[in-house]
Amino acid sequence: MSESAQPAPVGIILAVDPDRFAEVVEALRRAGLTVTGEQPALGTLSGTVAEDRIPTLETIDGVESLDRERTLQLPPPDSPIQ
Repeated sequence: MSESAQPAPVGIILAVDPDRFAEVVEALRRAGLTVTGEQPALGTLSGTVAEDRIPTLETIDGVESLDRERTLQLPPPDSPIQ
């Protein structure tokens, strides 16, 4: 296995200042965020980024919160109740 292999990007959800949405999103992109969804009216967006870039994103002026995406797996409908 090559040591230069990059880890898989982490999915994140951000809340940003809705009055400066475009400006903050552009700063996030320059810092390494790949935007996968935008909700400008709500001031939220989602994207992926390398794990080591998360602290940098959190310090960008206009970022109000940053959370990792969470995936939940429900059992199939025909599985026994647990």
